[in-house]
Parts: sequence; C-alpha cells; structure tokens
Amino acid sequence: MSDNASAPTAPASPTPLTLLGLGAMGAALARTWLAAGHPLTVWNRSPGRSAELALRGARVADSAAEAVAASPLVVTCLLDDASVREALADADLTGKDLVDLTTSTPAESRARAAWAAGRGARFLDGGIMAVPPMIGAPEAGGYILYSGPRALFDQHREVLGVPAETRYVGEDFGLAALYDVALLSAMTAMFAGARHAFALVEGAGIDRKEFGGLVTGWLTAMAPATAAYGDPAAPEDTTSPAVVEAGDAALLRTAREQGVDTALLEAAAGSVTGL
Repeated sequence: MSDNASAPTAPASPTPLTLLGLGAMGAALARTWLAAGHPLTVWNRSPGRSAELALRGARVADSAAEAVAASPLVVTCLLDDASVREALADADLTGKDLVDLTTSTPAESRARAAWAAGRGARFLDGGIMAVPPMIGAPEAGGYILYSGPRALFDQHREVLGVPAETRYVGEDFGLAALYDVALLSAMTAMFAGARHAFALVEGAGIDRKEFGGLVTGWLTAMAPATAAYGDPAAPEDTTSPAVVEAGDAALLRTAREQGVDTALLEAAAGSVTGL
C-alpha cells in the first residue's frame, strides 16, 4: 500500500437520542430509530406503552427528567403544547438540543423556542406530514417539516431523516407549524367534502364501495389544479361568474333535497367569493 494512502474512515457511531411520547406516532418513530441502531431512551406518561420498545432495545426512563438527562438530543411527540411544557417542567435542558414534533400553532412554536432558550437548550420545531404507517416507509410519501436554526438542523439531519424524509422550511421557528397546519387544513376540508358526498348519496341505493372509487378518482384528477392557488402568474379563470353561481346554487339545492346540511358548501362558496 502506498505511503500516501489514507486509512479507512471509521463509520460514525449512531446518534443517541431521547423520545418523549409513545402514542401511535411516537411509537412508530421509536421503532425506526431502534431499527437503524440508534441508542434510544423513551418515556411516556402511561408506562405500559414502552414494553414493546424495551424488547426492541430501548431504555425506558421512569420520568421525563431522567429521559432528558440520558441524551443530548431530545425529541418530543406529545398531545399538545401544554403537554410539552408539563413533561419538561422538571427536566434540566441545559446544553440539550430539543426537537418538538408536537402539533402546535406558529405562535406556540415561537414561544416554545424562547422558553427552551431560557432553559439553556437549542430548539427546532417540526411538523409531521404523515400518519403512523407512513413512518419508516419512504415509498409512502410522508415527510417531516423543520424550522429553526439551519446549522442545528444540518447537525441532526441524518438522525432526523431516519423516520421520514426531512424538509427544512426556514429559520423562523413558527414556519414548520404554519406549513403543517395549512396542509392539514387542506386535508381536513378534503375529507369533509368526501363525507358530504357520501351523505348526499346515502339511502339512494348506490353501492358505497363503487362510489368511493369515483370519489377517489375525481379528487385525484382534480388535485393538480390546486397548485394554481400558489402561482400568481396562473392564467385567469375564464369561467363566468354566472356559471359559478348557478353551479353553487345547484349544489345547495341538491343538499337540501337530500336532507344534508349545507354549512360546508356555504363556507366553501364564501371562501371563494370573499363573502
């Protein structure tokens, strides 16, 4: 071997981390980190949920404070912002990197970042755009949004990318929450529309499974058109206001004929017309 040949670089040791919260999503996150060989300490308010993870190699802490002390990187995946504050109330966060994957508002995320800094921790906020079965399944299309200091995100990008694809959205701590809630709002409206559609055909002798396929196909076909709302240069809609008004009126009349509440349609029409 040449004198100039460099020795093989030893593989980096898997990053140890702590996870607080073992609901369906937290447990899914935990399994992926354990499967990837990361030393993982877990804590959950209900201890029974940690048994399976202990069999997979997780260290189970008796308290949130003990779990936080075990690792330099701490991830929270709890019910809400108040749950995070309560869980970490007695923990020493000095020198810790805190990543909060709990669904929150932008203002709550910014307040949590300031709170963490006051406790001596660095902070990243995250928004999970996935359901538990999508975690650890790259082909499923799930991802996790992150906002906060870019350098901190880059430092932990590899370990954070184990459960799902990562998407960094900016330095403002509230951006991940804003993206998260905005996307969830679009999803919520879509599901509400689907429920409304099924309510309309209820009792009409229509095969629900067949109709469900039509709903899926129609929404899938129309989904690409939603991108136009984000393009200021999109071509102007040439559909005449009279045609839109007549169509909306038909939707409302049909709902009334079928005995279905019209509140969803009225709200949707108001959001489009600015009413």
